[in-house]
Amino acid sequence: ILGEHLRICPQGYTCCTSEMEENFANKSQSEFEAMMKEAGRSVQATLTAQHRSFDSYFQDLLNKSEKALYDAFPSMYGELYTQNVKVFKDLYSELRRYYRSSNINLEEALNEFWTRLLERLFKLLNPQYHITDEYLDCMVKHAEQHKPFGEVPRDLKVKATRAFIAARSYAQGFLVGSDVVKKVSQVSLSHECTRAIMKLMYCPHCRGMSSVRPCNNYCLNVVKGCLANQADLNTEWKYLMDSLIGVADRIDGPYNVDTVIGTIHMRIAEAISNLQENKDSITSKVFQGCGNPKISTKGSSSEDKKRRGKVTLEAKSSAQALEMLVLDAKGNLTALKTYWITLPSSLCSKKVMASSVSDDKCWNGMTKGSYLPQVMGDGLANQINNPEVEVDITKPDMTIRQQIMQLKIMTNRLGNANIGNDVDFQDTSDDMSGSGSGDSCPDDVCGKRLSKSPSTRQPETNAIPKQSGHGVNGASSRSLP
Repeated sequence: ILGEHLRICPQGYTCCTSEMEENFANKSQSEFEAMMKEAGRSVQATLTAQHRSFDSYFQDLLNKSEKALYDAFPSMYGELYTQNVKVFKDLYSELRRYYRSSNINLEEALNEFWTRLLERLFKLLNPQYHITDEYLDCMVKHAEQHKPFGEVPRDLKVKATRAFIAARSYAQGFLVGSDVVKKVSQVSLSHECTRAIMKLMYCPHCRGMSSVRPCNNYCLNVVKGCLANQADLNTEWKYLMDSLIGVADRIDGPYNVDTVIGTIHMRIAEAISNLQENKDSITSKVFQGCGNPKISTKGSSSEDKKRRGKVTLEAKSSAQALEMLVLDAKGNLTALKTYWITLPSSLCSKKVMASSVSDDKCWNGMTKGSYLPQVMGDGLANQINNPEVEVDITKPDMTIRQQIMQLKIMTNRLGNANIGNDVDFQDTSDDMSGSGSGDSCPDDVCGKRLSKSPSTRQPETNAIPKQSGHGVNGASSRSLP
């Protein structure tokens, strides 16, 4: 029949009614959106699997270290351990909370642990004296110069903070990447795009050419026009992948999590041994600085119990497992770098089943023949002269712009983690959306941070960096460069 009633397909002779054309338009839209979601799900699955592997490995390291401490310390230290179990449990609890992105200052958590441990052990090692809280405060003030635990607290603070900062940023990076893909894959098609997709995929049927495949370059122009905003993710997406690769090298290199996290219990044992071995000289120095405490009326019945036999602490290395994890992650991240700009050609070749580039008997939008217009570039700005899809380059998609900002913020966090700087995370355990500000605060810029308690603030819906220069609970932050 004559096709004067057609609104999308060429108006020559046709075998489609208006109703059929409308059905085809709806079908092509739902099919194309399904293709987009399927492609996105594949990327999400890759990133989520990488997160799960690393998270499982890291939590296992921490669990093994804690178990080794609980297994060995009772026989090594007797009352020194049994009366201080909570101090050790609290430390591992704080470490886990920090890794899970709670708003905790890790350096302060470690300082608090050494302070509490020193106060408890000093009392236990000097049971013949009545030691008041005021006396302990004085003793703690002098601890820095006496170094009762040797160099262990300072050394562990430097190494553990770097390892934890890198580990939690790394784990979070995978989740943010996956979440961005999920949100972008749900962006609906414009009216102009729906018409162009219909013309590409189903107008040949209306011309009795159901077996003729769309021309490859024709398909590319349609899909590039439809996914113009998505292609604008490319730059920040590539930066995120590169940043994750950079932090992966740190995790298996200078900030080696296997060596640092897997040996926390050994470093604590080393510190306690230092205190025991130098007990007399440390006690006399404290007495010099703070005065002699009163003799206790209880006597010294609870004389400290030295180690009962030498127990050797070991750290079972899982360095090979870490190396394999990092290698696998780097391979996947490298492969995903160009996802957004290779998506059109991937959809055309695998899903739309476009013809080969050299085919001159393909569907060109009007008839069977060759396709002459040139292929447009990637991104919104390059669609100004797209012959197949009318794209308003002055109106970028706001959902996608928000996701570009999420990528920038996460990349900024990873960049700071790469050089050992802490970053201000919000607790994103509910939706793993990666929202919140992620600004660095080197100590030499912000001075000592004050926040000790977890954040009580509500997660922000949009991750726009704070411009005021101040974080929450006194934790300073700077705005993104």
